[in-house]
Amino acid sequence: MCLIALGLVLGLPGPSEASAARERAAAPKAKPAPAAKAAPKAKRASEPAARGAKASTRQASSSRAAPRADRRTSSRAAPRAERRAPARAAQRAGQRSVARATPPVAAPVRLSVGQRAGLHATDDPLDLSSSVALVVDQHSGDVLFSKNPDAVLPIASITKLMTALIVAETGQPLDEVLTITAADIDTEKGSRSRLPVGTRLTRGEMLHLSLMSSENRAANALGRHYPGGLGAFVSAMNAKAQLLGMSDTEYAEPTGLSSRNRSSARDLALLVEAAYRHDVIRDLSTSTGMRVEAGARPIAFHNTNRLVHSPAWEIGLQKTGFISEAGRCLVMQAEVAGRALIMVFLDSVGRHARLGDAERVRQWVSSTLAPAVSQTGAPERAAGVPDLLPDAGDAIEAAAGVSDAVARSALQGPAAAL
Repeated sequence: MCLIALGLVLGLPGPSEASAARERAAAPKAKPAPAAKAAPKAKRASEPAARGAKASTRQASSSRAAPRADRRTSSRAAPRAERRAPARAAQRAGQRSVARATPPVAAPVRLSVGQRAGLHATDDPLDLSSSVALVVDQHSGDVLFSKNPDAVLPIASITKLMTALIVAETGQPLDEVLTITAADIDTEKGSRSRLPVGTRLTRGEMLHLSLMSSENRAANALGRHYPGGLGAFVSAMNAKAQLLGMSDTEYAEPTGLSSRNRSSARDLALLVEAAYRHDVIRDLSTSTGMRVEAGARPIAFHNTNRLVHSPAWEIGLQKTGFISEAGRCLVMQAEVAGRALIMVFLDSVGRHARLGDAERVRQWVSSTLAPAVSQTGAPERAAGVPDLLPDAGDAIEAAAGVSDAVARSALQGPAAAL
């Protein structure tokens, strides 16, 4: 007991505690390995869950942040969209309403000088489309049909008939080579040409294209290569008109593109009579076609008057013309029902109307006007029919006699040629 008490005083374990300690020492120690091995497995198993948890956390955070961003973006963009949307909607609505309310705008119709003057209101028994028409017996001078014959109108490319007459009567060599230059480009109407700048053709080929195909650059080149230049050529044209008694006629240039080239049907009948006396003008104006070397390959040109192809017509000379101020124009010399006729049609409306007018006249003459022949074999003048060309032959002979003088005076300048 004393020992126990001494042990208690000294803090030594008692017998029971000593026996318990011995039991613990004798008992086998627990192996920590399974717990240590299980921990990595648990860690590995928990890693995907942890990653999933992190992803879920990020998604949750992003989902929480997205509405904020959307709210911020929409709050900034909404006022702009709200401001723009009504304006755009109003603009589209305005465009639709304008499209519904505004009819399609047609190109303005350019009236000819004859239309503006009211010449188309004139009635005629043949119901012609042309506001001006004249049919004359070439041999007797009888006026067989007339409609506004003294009206002075633009004549378009009928001008080229006088251009050809000046070239033919001044005796310039037809085999001389001429060149198309920039000076021949149309600045009056801006029309196109199939003859490029630099094209070299003979004067005869230029004349051919001017009469047959109404080629403007070729006609202008003929005037430029006249002695004294283009101004002298135009002066010679006006001088010739006065010599022929064409008192209503004035020329401004050799192509007919200018509306300042003007004449009347009576004056143009005198011009046709004068031009008909030249074989070269008759042949070239009634030619059906030709090919010329202009550029990389040959170019085919054709006659602007399709009646030259018709077997029903015997045309000795012809020339067509068109600009908006003049309408569709046509002059011809033709044999109809045994009569040599000169026909003039100006200011016709419609692409083929002038040809239709010529056909109406041909049928009318063939059916109603048989040739009246006297005992001497010459056609007789019908009673009461006026004479358009009583002195035309004398005037033409006189004009032909002074052609060389006109050419010589043109060398001194435009004023001298007048």
